[in-house]
Amino acid sequence: MEEAGAFPLFLRLAGRRVLVVGGGTVALEKARALRLAGARVRVVAPEVHAELSEVAAVIERRAFIDADVEDAWLVIAAATPEVNRAVGLASAERRIFVVAVDDLENCTAIGAAQLRRGGLTLAISSDGRAPALVALLRRALERVIPEEVSRWVELAERSRGAWKAARVPFEERRPLLLRALNALYEGGASVS
Repeated sequence: MEEAGAFPLFLRLAGRRVLVVGGGTVALEKARALRLAGARVRVVAPEVHAELSEVAAVIERRAFIDADVEDAWLVIAAATPEVNRAVGLASAERRIFVVAVDDLENCTAIGAAQLRRGGLTLAISSDGRAPALVALLRRALERVIPEEVSRWVELAERSRGAWKAARVPFEERRPLLLRALNALYEGGASVS
């Protein structure tokens, strides 16, 4: 039997509090991504990258304490292994998922490399085993997914609405969508 891997999931964090423990460049990268998702980012760290003030709703320049995780929907630990361990333990006690950056031992969730383009989000993970490979694959996908993918997303969204209204079974929609996408390049899109 194959070893259990992580369950891929996209979280809707708009308006929700997310704690970032750590104040360096990795914390900044994670905070920016969380802000793009609409999260209300709170940063706790003794030293904080200057640009974090542009993305975090709250910054507390101090050491982490267990109570910091209490109001969070998600926690990102981007600190030393010792701090990440403390964050992981405090989060586990409260059933809050924690992504400990490059620290699988203290993770209950694993981050993914992301490509966002034209209303489409692709995320890639190796269950934390090979982050450099995942980053390379994301860069490769940037070259494969065309800039015009927003037209694909718009067509798929319109088509989905029509197919749902017509009660077209889900399994029959894929070939219909493929035909509609092909029609984009043949001169006109149809939703039939």
